[in-house]
Amino acid sequence: MCENQDFNLALVDSKAEYVLSNVAEVVERMLMFVPTKSLLRISSVCRLWRNCARRVLRTQQQLAFVSASGPSNREVHALYSSLPEEVEKVFLLPKTVLAMVDFESFNGHTYWCRQSKAKKSRHSLDTVDELKLLFPKGCSIVGIATPGIVLTPSGSCSGCPQEYQEGEAGFAIMFPNIEGVHIKPFHFCKKSISPTALKEAGLVDNPELRVVLLFVYEAYKSGGARFLRQILEPLAESKALIAGGIVESVFSPTRHCCSQGAYGVVGLALSGSKVQGASVLLGQDISNPKAAEATIRRLKAAKIPERNTLGFMFACVGRGQNFYNNVLNVEADAFHKVFPNTPLFGLFGNGEIGCDRIIKDDYTLRGTVTDSLQHEYTTVMTLVHLG
Repeated sequence: MCENQDFNLALVDSKAEYVLSNVAEVVERMLMFVPTKSLLRISSVCRLWRNCARRVLRTQQQLAFVSASGPSNREVHALYSSLPEEVEKVFLLPKTVLAMVDFESFNGHTYWCRQSKAKKSRHSLDTVDELKLLFPKGCSIVGIATPGIVLTPSGSCSGCPQEYQEGEAGFAIMFPNIEGVHIKPFHFCKKSISPTALKEAGLVDNPELRVVLLFVYEAYKSGGARFLRQILEPLAESKALIAGGIVESVFSPTRHCCSQGAYGVVGLALSGSKVQGASVLLGQDISNPKAAEATIRRLKAAKIPERNTLGFMFACVGRGQNFYNNVLNVEADAFHKVFPNTPLFGLFGNGEIGCDRIIKDDYTLRGTVTDSLQHEYTTVMTLVHLG
């Protein structure tokens, strides 16, 4: 009897081994439920698994994000405390990462933590170089520190977004390669900006340009206003949606051409036939929850699909709780009410960049000029769809 049982078990094992070694449809279906980092590891099992893993990776075009608020239980920013574990769970191969953290907590650390060498683990993130090790080689990281953060909690696109004007908070949005979408990071300072550089970044003479997210740092230094005009004037003439803000500092990409404290700009140029965008301005006259919701509801006119769509909120530090008579989370709640299944991310900064604009099938709701791209005491609320 025991011999028969052993024989039957051996037969079952041999059939399973045959299926997992020879039936691509079964292996590919199985690998679809494996997070990307694990998928890359097990793709070395055999040629069949490697080919199946490659096909699965090509289908993973859904955006992913990690967000966190603190304080963390370690001497490291809350976001970077959770990133190593959370990145292991994502089902995409990141090509570009947009990360934002609150400036106060960031500025209070030496890079990301102040651990002694004796306390460091292989997961400690005390330098930007170590941050890069979490993502694939060649992945571009745009990292920004700003006075306040807007984020949707990790785990669900339908989670309620939160505004953090004080306290430790941050997020990292991971963009994979998406068919019909081209995302190109850019970084300019006073030494590197030129018409040729703008063209190479895809910001001018690019008929496929749809959305530009840009973040200016040290803008109030002498010459900063002129530098900002050099960026915005050519962009104002394009049909692209422009949105962003003035932030405190940038920690990635690393500066090579300018000294610490010099002004500059980083951002993402989003091009391609499948990119859609829309934005509205909540100006100084929008000062109650009902008016905020009514303005945000105008974004519905763009008819942007929910899948692979992100909301971005770029608000003045003068808005938020104090602007709405000590009521918390007014604008983020209004966005969630109108778009309950779209995650919202963004910042509170020292100035806002954007306009009332809807772009779809080459249709512009309202034109713009350079001066109207810069604002104070305003919130730029934006939708970006990536196919």
